[in-house]
Amino acid sequence: MEVIYVGQILLSAVFLWKGAGWLVESSIRIARSLNVSPLVIGLTVVAFGTSAPEFAVTINAALSGQPDISVSNVIGSNIFNLGFILGGVAIVKGIKTDGKLVWRDGMVLIASTIAILYFIWDLHFSRKEGIIMFAGLGLYLFYLFIRKEKYEQIAEILPARPVDYLYLLGGIATVVLGGHLLKIGALSLARDFGVSEWIIGVTIVAAGTSAPEFVTSLVAAIKGHHGISAGNLIGSDLFNLLGVLGLAGILNPMTVTSYAHGSLVMLVGMVILVVIFMRTGWRLSRAEGFILVGLNALRWTMKFTTG
Repeated sequence: MEVIYVGQILLSAVFLWKGAGWLVESSIRIARSLNVSPLVIGLTVVAFGTSAPEFAVTINAALSGQPDISVSNVIGSNIFNLGFILGGVAIVKGIKTDGKLVWRDGMVLIASTIAILYFIWDLHFSRKEGIIMFAGLGLYLFYLFIRKEKYEQIAEILPARPVDYLYLLGGIATVVLGGHLLKIGALSLARDFGVSEWIIGVTIVAAGTSAPEFVTSLVAAIKGHHGISAGNLIGSDLFNLLGVLGLAGILNPMTVTSYAHGSLVMLVGMVILVVIFMRTGWRLSRAEGFILVGLNALRWTMKFTTG
């Protein structure tokens, strides 16, 4: 059976890479045609598409009475996004940042993360708290589109064609399918080794559902579309906290294990560190990328050795 799981993981990589290419290219073209900046597209359309696996896993787990999987998937995915993914992309190619990404979107992410820490510290996430988080997403999206910055003209980028909208939908569907295949294969392998639900959720499932963000941000960074690359990860983390976890709490209030405390504190620290790194020199450098990846690797080691 392990051979089948490994084959499933390899197949998922093909779907993820191909879908990410469609998603990035079509998003850039559509951004130019709508006169919206790539950063806003990355924070919204691309982020929503790549967060679809987290949405599916978290909502399904919440409704199935698996709160540890539901909450740990979101917390783990956000840490993974900022550690392994953002750090890994920066190692491959440094990511340029700007004031809007740091002072607007970064501050909203810090506030949202601290809010989740406060709400779940008692190990219970209520329906009222879910409504507050979900409403926060609505306000954030409303502000983005009211105060949207215009598209910065790039000569080599052509306006969108009708087929680009199909590529956008096809790209989202393909990365979601790839993320699903990766998550199922990785989860099956992990269960063969008898790992607890919280550890599985905060590591293996989180990594699987974050795979679309990784490939999409990496492809965007390589192509020089830094707004899409960084915006996708910051936007995905915001969607996960405010939208996915908020909706899960609305549908089914949850009580989680005390293991949540350590992961929540780690997430707050990681978010603050990333925002500081993005501000230093208005760039996330390779050295900073190595630090983020190293911290995440240390966290994974501790999770599997100490629980």
